[in-house]
Amino acid sequence: MAGSEPQYEIVLLGATGYTGKVCAEHITSCLPTNLKWAVAGRSRDKLEVLVDELKALNADRLQPGIEVATLSFEDLDRLAKTTRIVINTVGPYHLYSSPVVETCARNGTHYLDVTGESPWVLEMVEKYHDIAKKNGAIIIPEIGVESAPSDMLAWSLATLFKESLSLDTAEVICTLHEVESRPSGGSLATVLAIYHSYSLKEIGRATKPWAMSPIPGPRSRTPLSIFTTLFGVRHVPDLGILTTSIAGPSNRAIVHRTWGLLDRGRYYGPNFHYSEYLSVRNTLIGIIVHFTFIFGALALMLRPLRWLFGKLAYAPGEGRPKFHTQNEIFEYRAIATADENANPPRRAFARLRWDGGIYHLTGVFLAEAAMVILRDSKIVERTSGGGILTPAALGPLFIERLQQAGIIFERGLMP
Repeated sequence: MAGSEPQYEIVLLGATGYTGKVCAEHITSCLPTNLKWAVAGRSRDKLEVLVDELKALNADRLQPGIEVATLSFEDLDRLAKTTRIVINTVGPYHLYSSPVVETCARNGTHYLDVTGESPWVLEMVEKYHDIAKKNGAIIIPEIGVESAPSDMLAWSLATLFKESLSLDTAEVICTLHEVESRPSGGSLATVLAIYHSYSLKEIGRATKPWAMSPIPGPRSRTPLSIFTTLFGVRHVPDLGILTTSIAGPSNRAIVHRTWGLLDRGRYYGPNFHYSEYLSVRNTLIGIIVHFTFIFGALALMLRPLRWLFGKLAYAPGEGRPKFHTQNEIFEYRAIATADENANPPRRAFARLRWDGGIYHLTGVFLAEAAMVILRDSKIVERTSGGGILTPAALGPLFIERLQQAGIIFERGLMP
């Protein structure tokens, strides 16, 4: 960010929402006590209540400033000029956050969010990547449970092959191995809003495998079986029985964008491809899950059903009470195959696990990513000038900070 030193290092926009609050709590509890930061939103009264709660959580630190801001261009432009990084938790992002991305890109202010809205992310890439890069802004959408675990696991495994064996990576298969959680009101509202705002053609375009890659992707060398194509279920050694993942297409698009951004595909290798699934106990459950997702997506095309789902869900800004989330579990596993002629080719395994609330995990991803950007003075140079990037752009320092925050992140070559 050019010019004089800004007033803040981090501004947390949407701080009084469900995700914003858990991020604010992690900043208060775990980030340096001399961090200069602020909470921002439309209601001063709500922000003041939040600041009082944060002070009670940790009084022995520099308390956050309060910035009242609407989503007008004037307010957002002022906000972007006051900080080095904007953490944005205002969703649905495609309805409210395009001007936030634009002002950050034009002001050279770094930006993080936790969207999973692929059509909107693709739109932001097409509109603002070059502007952000011109102004030295690092913009990373989808750095929450979508798509940070997938992207960091794939990057870590490709790096392991590169550094240990001097080999490219042919394939990474990733699965949501275990999850125990419920979505917040904001997450459910986002799903409903996407189907209201975008056509199936637009959603399909954004979730094509290489839609977000800056260069064309390679053709797949491992076509799926007819059974998997029809019923969505496959068996992968050491991962088990896998089925369709609702988050798989959006995460795959981000991983493949990473492939294209890193040395124009040469870092992972010219034959790389990624796929993502959900682990299930048996084939029958896998088939049921697969068709449930298909018919659920079709049902959401109908306005009356979207209205009904909205009435049954938490209201936006709400979610499960904190004491209900303490026993939640979230674990991703991944296996990578080296691009070599050996039979069989060598493989590597990695996993990311968090024991606790998933929305707390989202707050951890946001806050720790911000610290990597703040403390790495050469990060804009290392990322070829910034632009709209992916979680993997933060590299090993991000993984180290996640591990220090309590996330289990392991990898290794398989025998």
